[in-house]
Amino acid sequence: MSAPSNDEVANQPPLLQGHNIFSGDEALQEAVAREGAGWAVDTLSALGLQLGRPEVIELGNLANKFPPGLQTHDRFGRRRDEVEFHPAWHDLMTIFMRAGLHASAWSDPRPGSHVARAAAFFLCGQIENGAQCPLTMTFAAVPVLRRHSVALPMLSETWLPRIFSRDYDRRFLPVNEKTSALIGMGMTEKQGGSDVRTNTTRAVPESESGPGRAYLLTGHKWFFSAPMCDAFLVLAQAPGGLSCFFTPRFLPDGRRNPLCIQRLKDKLGNRSNASSEVEFAGTQGWLLGEEGRGVPTIVEMVNHTRLDCAVGTAGIMRLALSHALHHASHRRAFGRRLIGQPLMRNVLADLALESEAATALGLRVARTFDAADDPREADLRRVLTPAAKYWVCKRGPMFAAEAMEVLGGNGYVEESVLPRLYREMPVNSIWEGSGNVMCLDVLRAAAKSPDGIAAVFAEIDAALGSDPRLDRFAEKVRDDWMKGKIEEANARRLSESIVLGVQASLLVRFAPPAVADAFCASRLERDGGRAFGTLPSGVDVATILARAWS
Repeated sequence: MSAPSNDEVANQPPLLQGHNIFSGDEALQEAVAREGAGWAVDTLSALGLQLGRPEVIELGNLANKFPPGLQTHDRFGRRRDEVEFHPAWHDLMTIFMRAGLHASAWSDPRPGSHVARAAAFFLCGQIENGAQCPLTMTFAAVPVLRRHSVALPMLSETWLPRIFSRDYDRRFLPVNEKTSALIGMGMTEKQGGSDVRTNTTRAVPESESGPGRAYLLTGHKWFFSAPMCDAFLVLAQAPGGLSCFFTPRFLPDGRRNPLCIQRLKDKLGNRSNASSEVEFAGTQGWLLGEEGRGVPTIVEMVNHTRLDCAVGTAGIMRLALSHALHHASHRRAFGRRLIGQPLMRNVLADLALESEAATALGLRVARTFDAADDPREADLRRVLTPAAKYWVCKRGPMFAAEAMEVLGGNGYVEESVLPRLYREMPVNSIWEGSGNVMCLDVLRAAAKSPDGIAAVFAEIDAALGSDPRLDRFAEKVRDDWMKGKIEEANARRLSESIVLGVQASLLVRFAPPAVADAFCASRLERDGGRAFGTLPSGVDVATILARAWS
């Protein structure tokens, strides 16, 4: 009898690939239809099929294995300030731009367009999150550029048509020689971080001052996102105060704008994407809006990017959950498959609840951007966007760590996607305002517009009477907000409570009873555990798992 070969591998799952990541996600499909983008189902299904292909999944791996590099000078000593990427990055950008992540809701503004675009963003985040950065900034810049195109006609004549193009043009050229364009931003400086009003970069009028006029910028940016973009929205101190400037890489006459990239950041995650430090030395920028109105000008952009932080994190959650469920469905331990073992089933069902709640919330917030003319939806958007960004992104690292643990050692090694997802999670929590900044924005939005918190309560109240646990929770949350307990030190707890209330309301109204019951039992009642896998007895785990993975 011959000895078994060491090359025979048993009890290992097959690769998770070759599947449609949209049609396999019931919660996402239902949210797309519910929030007004049912017309996009066929397009999203085609995208989900494409993204599930092995060769596309491998692009995400390669783009992170071979991160970008900076070329500051050519061989003759002339400045280049160009970022070079692995071909996989460019292939991903081509796919994502064809999917319209950068502009679809603006170029095709039908009802539900923001929801459809958010669903596509959710799907693409399951392949590679770094390539989404320049696309979300480009998307978020469009309302700002449109608003100020009268004072600066080149925005509507030259830039916006190229921003709307779905043809990814990687070439480092003046915009009028390209088929498409991408927009980045530059706010953060060494001394200020989120406190952008302490920025020291100076802007002086080149000749005349005022909206649409050229200024010369001198200073630095400590975090300059996606420096390979064609232009940037930059904050700098003009004579009238902190102002926002449209700053292209090339000047209208074809010369390079003196924007000097000092180095690329060596980051924990998001390694496929380039983040940089830059110096401005007489760099030309055109004033958007009035001097001293820089923060209000760029905040319009930030609100959209914050939504993408929440939706992108929800997409990464779904990918981590998929790998955990896939592994547990094939792996056997102690005589039976992992997914058949009660404690593991509890963990997986708990992760599935978190993923579905994040998905439902993200697309609900996206609908508030579609309903721009509805005052109640606008009020809801102002409060719920930073709250959702805070809570979903805060849950992300814990979620990824638990999913990794399902795979054990196989999930901890770099050949698995889980380490990349774990490293990726914190960036969405930090970028565009960390947790404290988000929660303080929630309080500011509620104080500035009482109708905003009223709109949140109306969203929660839509499910009242359906589950006594939600009724009790909603009453407690309302008491906290209405009885003078709104203190800065409590901002995180208050923000968490309104998100949980909205998530519970959505699930109670629209999810299967097993999902809604388990969420209310585990998230709204305070006598349970805090780790994933602590769902109380009586929860219908089988139904939750069947919904999450079939």
